[in-house]
Amino acid sequence: MRIFAIKGDIIFSETPQTLTIRPNAYAVCEDGLCAGVFDALPNRYAAIPVHDCTGRLVIPGLTDLHAHAPQYAFRALGMDMELLDWLDRQAFPQEARYADQDYARAAYTLFADDLRRSATTRAVLFGTLHVPATLTLMALLEQTGLVTRVGKVNMDRNGTDDLCEPSAAQSLRDTRRWLDACSDFTRCRPILTPRFLPSCTDELMRGLCALQRETGLPVQSHLSENQGEIAWVKELCPDAQGYGDAYDRFGLFGGDGCPTVMAHCVWSDEAERALMRERGVFIAHCPQSNTNLSSGAAPARVLLNEGQRIGLGSDVAGGAHLSILRAMADAIQVSKLHWRLNDPDAKPLTLPEAFWMATRGGGAFFGRVGAFEPGYEFDAVVLDDAALPCPFPLTPAERLARIVYLAEDRAVVHKYAAGTQLF
Repeated sequence: MRIFAIKGDIIFSETPQTLTIRPNAYAVCEDGLCAGVFDALPNRYAAIPVHDCTGRLVIPGLTDLHAHAPQYAFRALGMDMELLDWLDRQAFPQEARYADQDYARAAYTLFADDLRRSATTRAVLFGTLHVPATLTLMALLEQTGLVTRVGKVNMDRNGTDDLCEPSAAQSLRDTRRWLDACSDFTRCRPILTPRFLPSCTDELMRGLCALQRETGLPVQSHLSENQGEIAWVKELCPDAQGYGDAYDRFGLFGGDGCPTVMAHCVWSDEAERALMRERGVFIAHCPQSNTNLSSGAAPARVLLNEGQRIGLGSDVAGGAHLSILRAMADAIQVSKLHWRLNDPDAKPLTLPEAFWMATRGGGAFFGRVGAFEPGYEFDAVVLDDAALPCPFPLTPAERLARIVYLAEDRAVVHKYAAGTQLF
């Protein structure tokens, strides 16, 4: 039995509206699960090892529900373009480079190392359509100790000459070959990844549905990110009632046995949001990417109030920063603009709500993840804000707020994923 405790100022969410703060308390991990938070260790735990982080903040690990690992190498480039132009002129040519295994290993090593050092303990990631490169990414992530889902991308139309699969049949064969090759990974697991509807033929979508039913694997894709993209989907899928309905007609939009993450949902209308809620689709809110690529401001307040399953995504490289601390601050700031400019009834997000989305909201995609409650998987990040001096005393909540708004990833000094200390 592996058992230990972390002592520090412990912060986690029980509801989206409040922060639970336990100063100078103990979070106990027992066989990879949280056994509870205690002001003093009970007698039964008196002899267990204690990782003494007194004076530091201890928060649940953060979840990145949407990022493109191959795009990390060119983050912060091409930020003056809108989505579809950016894909054609920046993202697709760069992703084509992952046909070169040496390049893939060098680029993915940078990504895996930086993700390991961040405040993120769980992530849902796109690879590319290349099987060897995607396996390299998964092997590197497996070594980090993080808990991740990685997808070999499927795209058999509307790519570029060097980044498009020759047929639906070949895409599906390569997907099965990839699934066979990654079956031994334990912390990095596969997720089916149709890039988005414009890049996948009907034949490929039907094949992915059959593969999903056969394997029970989760699904990730993009939804209602950009108005030009939405108009394109309407042309390609004229019989569908909307973008979400098009996915649903192919059986790749949540529901029993098909856990699904859809990134963005900036322009999802009431009918599409109702379908997402009915199917239990997870929404990856990516505020920085939506700003950088001029997509718009997702109605995060509306989504949260509707009870949607919502978390945060960095969406590297549409988002220029891998930091989910930064994503929390961006989510709050974008919600203020949405409230002021678009919807006076949609009040801005609060820090507790953004923190909930980054921990418990997104973590729920992985199960009981994102809080220090009994039975939750033990993901934890220890934050040291000593490099942020202040001439007056601050509460733990105020210290957390400064780390979030300053995106102070340098404050991460210890990290645990599923009960394993990574550093």
